[in-house]
Amino acid sequence: MKIHILSLFPEYFKGPFDVSIIKRAKEKGILEIELVDIRDFATGKHKKVDDRPYGGGPGMVLMPEPLCKAIRSLKTPESRVIHLSPQGAMLSSKICERLSTYTHLILVCGHYEGIDERVLEKEVDEEISIGDYVLTNGCLSSIVLVDAVSRFIPGVIGNEEAPLQDSFQDGLFEGPQYTKPQDFEGSLVPPVLSSGHHEEIRRWKKVQALQKTKRVRPDLIVSDS
Repeated sequence: MKIHILSLFPEYFKGPFDVSIIKRAKEKGILEIELVDIRDFATGKHKKVDDRPYGGGPGMVLMPEPLCKAIRSLKTPESRVIHLSPQGAMLSSKICERLSTYTHLILVCGHYEGIDERVLEKEVDEEISIGDYVLTNGCLSSIVLVDAVSRFIPGVIGNEEAPLQDSFQDGLFEGPQYTKPQDFEGSLVPPVLSSGHHEEIRRWKKVQALQKTKRVRPDLIVSDS
């Protein structure tokens, strides 16, 4: 997969994509990430990319011309253009799995008070939010999306079954995990996990996952039913 990230602050991304699993995926050629500065597509001496909103209101709005030029310079028939915005659909495991099937994503990071609505109408395929809160910009949201989506790309995770067994895949949290030592400060690993009975282990984890989901995120149980 190739991912282009359009923002006003390409330097924001130094670090998150150069360590751990994402770094290895890039080194293997599975994932290619390119950062694009929207200002490079602005005209005039001062490379202006934002202006006051029509109708009044606080803050500044990204102008349509530089942003549309940036998107169009990269867009192909295979591209999926995503705007990271608090007004988008909530990012979910299912959305990440769907996005992982594309060969090219163009991520548009929102800045200031947002982007001109005409950019959304002309060039953006969907808007995605990472939660019901507002960040100073969409850069962090795009990092979250890249990380979450990449886990579903074949070859990125060593065990390709792992993402399919994680929390939210079946509408519930993942079951509890334990490792050595068996006795930690008097707290023991549940005996069923050492029993060797795989079906019993599966059922036990399912029950534990259901109980925690009901306790912490009962809304997931309601939506699942």
